[in-house]
Amino acid sequence: MKNIVLIGMPGVGKSTIGVILAKLLGYSFIDTDLVIQHECGMLLKDIIADKGVDGFIETENSVCSGIRADKSVIATGGSVIYGSDAMRHLKNIASVVYLEQDFKVISERLKDIKNRGVVLREGQTLSDLYKERSPLYLSYADVVCRLSDDGIEANTATVIECLKSKGIIA
Repeated sequence: MKNIVLIGMPGVGKSTIGVILAKLLGYSFIDTDLVIQHECGMLLKDIIADKGVDGFIETENSVCSGIRADKSVIATGGSVIYGSDAMRHLKNIASVVYLEQDFKVISERLKDIKNRGVVLREGQTLSDLYKERSPLYLSYADVVCRLSDDGIEANTATVIECLKSKGIIA
């Protein structure tokens, strides 16, 4: 199964880049946040409010562990890296690509993190989250693509070059 999984912080552009990348490669596109919402019948922020952070992480781990795909670009939620079952499964079916971005850019993009359904523990800041997650993203990544603040098209081109340089795509 030739799939590409995109991981990274909320606001980095996983879904946006993922859709464009899928079109350019002739792949299908899967957004795990949308799969979770569909399976639960609720918005992400409502799942977090209803089940709490740990309950949401369990749900995400379970849903992402069951994803079946072939020739797909899969954009994950930023918290997928907390689910070891999900990450083990995704690494088995895909090349995992970490979309790495400066904290400054992420913080400028995420003005309303509560309504986006970002998994934040009580008292945790976006900076805390970035520092906590960055090493986890790196530990799961097969490829690290360092993004700029030059826009979606430039960053999609960067991802394509990263994938080509690693022999993931021709």
